[in-house]
Amino acid sequence: MNIKKSFIALGTVLMLGFITACNDDFTNITPLSEVSGASVWSDPGLAEAAVSGIYLGLGPGGLDEQMLASLSDEAIFTHTGRGINTVNESRSNSDETGWIHANWDWNNMYAHLRDANLAIANLGNGGLDDAELVDRLLGEAHFMRAYYYQQLLRFYGGVPLIDEPLELDSDYNIPRNTYSECVEFIIADCERAFELLNGKSMASGRANATAALALKARVLLYAASDFHDFPTASANSSLLSTYTNPELIAYTEGSQEQRWIRARDAVKAALDYSSAGYKLGLTSPVPFDEGEQNYLNMSLARNGGESDIIWERQYVAQEGPGRRIGLFNGPNGYQNWAGNTPLQNLVDDYAMMDGSKFDWDNPTHASSPYENREPRFYATILYDGADWKPRPAASADRDPANQIQTGQYEVNGSGSVTTHFGLDTRQSPIEDWNGTRSGYYFKKFTEPDPAFVDQTDFQTIPWPFFRQTELVLNYVETLLETDEEAEALTWLNQIRYRVGLPAIVASGEDLVEAYRNERRLELAYEEHRYHDVRRWMIAPTTSGAPAVGIQITGALKPGANVSLYKYDPSNYDYSYVPTVVDPGFENRLWLDKSYFVPIRIAEINANTALIQNPGYD
Repeated sequence: MNIKKSFIALGTVLMLGFITACNDDFTNITPLSEVSGASVWSDPGLAEAAVSGIYLGLGPGGLDEQMLASLSDEAIFTHTGRGINTVNESRSNSDETGWIHANWDWNNMYAHLRDANLAIANLGNGGLDDAELVDRLLGEAHFMRAYYYQQLLRFYGGVPLIDEPLELDSDYNIPRNTYSECVEFIIADCERAFELLNGKSMASGRANATAALALKARVLLYAASDFHDFPTASANSSLLSTYTNPELIAYTEGSQEQRWIRARDAVKAALDYSSAGYKLGLTSPVPFDEGEQNYLNMSLARNGGESDIIWERQYVAQEGPGRRIGLFNGPNGYQNWAGNTPLQNLVDDYAMMDGSKFDWDNPTHASSPYENREPRFYATILYDGADWKPRPAASADRDPANQIQTGQYEVNGSGSVTTHFGLDTRQSPIEDWNGTRSGYYFKKFTEPDPAFVDQTDFQTIPWPFFRQTELVLNYVETLLETDEEAEALTWLNQIRYRVGLPAIVASGEDLVEAYRNERRLELAYEEHRYHDVRRWMIAPTTSGAPAVGIQITGALKPGANVSLYKYDPSNYDYSYVPTVVDPGFENRLWLDKSYFVPIRIAEINANTALIQNPGYD
């Protein structure tokens, strides 16, 4: 962290202009003036604006042009020159780190941590007479400090813990704290935030007491995982086993069993306190259509599905990052950019409608891979032949059926057989450079209203930092790790019933695998998969696997006559061939150094007390 740079850049510039309104995005704060520090913390409006400014470190949440999903086996990023290939090919180093989002960028996080430290240091000095306001703002500041340290911890391991705003004459050579020290610091901030926010009604998008408990539970879940138990981690990685400072990345002593119990109890406390949740408590599966709608309602945060959200990044219908998720990821045939497109690696893990596994060796599955799949598949993925919104006027006559076209198909309306490349491919006549490389497009979080034009309109679907569903899944995992399978199944099957799937009846390692797959699908594209495969230490076989897409061809049936293509099994014999995405574009490779993000050489030069992460020396 370049602490000096952060200090000078922040100075005494206060971000003002916070207006409380039910549909305003309070993190869009305009700098109107410079105000002395003493004035800020004695004026209620200025103090609230200063604390609101801490939230700026959240940026657009996870709904940005480049998504963490593309650093996992969920997706592949379509465009070049963004540094994502650098990470996925394990070419990252301290000089060329590859893509790092501002949401976990070392220097950016420390800049906003300093804002939180300023608030915590000044709010309790008696300058404000409103004790209720002071408690609320202090609670928010403690929560945001905990959240930002959690971001650093899960990407970098142990980091320097700074709990007060540094001055220009401070010593900036600050060593990294141990992993366990960072966990305890974050937990203390979460507990303090809960104490201060408990019972307070908070505006949507602001920190709240449930979020404080959810953050505590997540941090303890990660801390209990195999990856952060050094004896276990070192047994599974020769690189980690030779790291000379293991205390920076894991527990080197103590009981992993007790850490799982602590995590279980923390998750249960959050569940008991929370008033969030959507259609939990079911005892049998809902009908298929209802299951798909339930999942859509949660991802779109509407029709009751918003009740699953504990803490979110909100958006208003105006220009800015995050509000253009359909443009960022939608089909090029709709004049969108196809940024983070789903991989076959993910698609294959969606079950059949009856809960059985999809299997390419099953002739029925292989000949019609998009039929009779589970509801979450249809709510998450745009696949070849899927119905979608009306095409833009310029291409409406090419596809009046409004269906996704990611294959190549024969047509013979001109008297001879020719090949029609789908409008949403990289051979399309419409913005071919924006075509998918995988054969799929991203649907989740995308406004489905036919009147909404992704290319030009700005959606208001929020980004969920914490959902009740994550808490339930976290609880299931801790129950499995503490040998409470029956209770784990009770909770896990509530998730399945809600989306129309039958109960899981597995046990032992089969149940663990079933749980992990449920978590993968339920939380797809929500920035969990990247971390989960690392803490489970399965990243070598998931993130290290080739990125697979699909090649689709449609051959005319004898006697069929088609001049304008549309998906139609009565006219076409379709074939589907899983195919590795062009290795010349991205040749995925896993090296164990990728368990952590490298600390930039500039930070190490600025703070000579820092120790680099394993594999980046």
